[in-house]
Amino acid sequence: MTWPTGGGLLPATRIPGGELAAVAAAADYAVLPVGAVEWHGPHLPLGTDLILAEGFAAEAGGTSSPAAEAGGTSSPAAGAGGAVASAAGSASAASSSGDTTTGSPGPRGVLFPAVPYAACPGQTRPWPGTVSIRPEIAVGYLADVIEGIVAAGFPRLLIVNGHDANMSTVRAAMEWVSGRRTASLLLVNWFQLVTPAETTELYGPLTARGHGGAYETSGVLGFDPGAVRLDAVTDLPPKPKLPVGHPYVLVESRPDPWQGWSGHISLASEAAGRQVRATAGARLREIVAAWVAAPPPAPPTADPLPDAAADGPAPTAGPAPAAGDPTTVTGGER
Repeated sequence: MTWPTGGGLLPATRIPGGELAAVAAAADYAVLPVGAVEWHGPHLPLGTDLILAEGFAAEAGGTSSPAAEAGGTSSPAAGAGGAVASAAGSASAASSSGDTTTGSPGPRGVLFPAVPYAACPGQTRPWPGTVSIRPEIAVGYLADVIEGIVAAGFPRLLIVNGHDANMSTVRAAMEWVSGRRTASLLLVNWFQLVTPAETTELYGPLTARGHGGAYETSGVLGFDPGAVRLDAVTDLPPKPKLPVGHPYVLVESRPDPWQGWSGHISLASEAAGRQVRATAGARLREIVAAWVAAPPPAPPTADPLPDAAADGPAPTAGPAPAAGDPTTVTGGER
């Protein structure tokens, strides 16, 4: 199996076992989308997070996602949007070349199947269609998946996230694997690739970000507009954020108003979705290009203590244990 001239992604599930070693040696990185099966309201599909994770994973390699080929579009909208529209134009050029540098081949990646199920917050677990995995199970499962991909010959692994609650479980799994394997593990949440200031510029002063809101709805419209039912809901204004500018994480049992989602859906549009897709995709490719160009990490150490011979004389031994002391070694056994 070979990559297109401009780089891109090969599907891991189509690599013959006998060719895996050669493909892994030639690849710059692997990609793992992580999503969720979760209620996002009557207007969005249960696979919203998967559509977004898989879609942006494909964007990382400058390729089209299956959902986009089925009903979406990859051309960025022109006109309004300011910085978002400007980045969209850059993304269009990057897609045609396979990299953020026009005319040069992009990195070569291998795309692994998405992780579909995840730990879901208490705010969405009671709603129909949400399939939630216990957090401790999710961390262990993700650790095994990540380590398996690294062990297959891919020390650089990009994890593209479509479900906010995955940020903690994936991070914990990455930390565990990186202490066992030589690995460079990069986690990118598509939601954060467009800034709050830019979404305000795109949607106006009303809140657009949030679970099932205008920003996420537009994201799905950018990949698979046929999966969205804008006429299924009316606006459900979300609970205001705290009036501070400092970062924080607030977890509550159930915000009010809330129906397993909230947001100003009247602000969502396919045109906005194309801009979001193009902007976030361009920035993701920029991150990937910088990451694969960076030096690889050193192997993990099994002994965090300094080398006594290199750092000075060994500490003086204490008095010998008395007879009958439980620390005494006898007969070759401790």
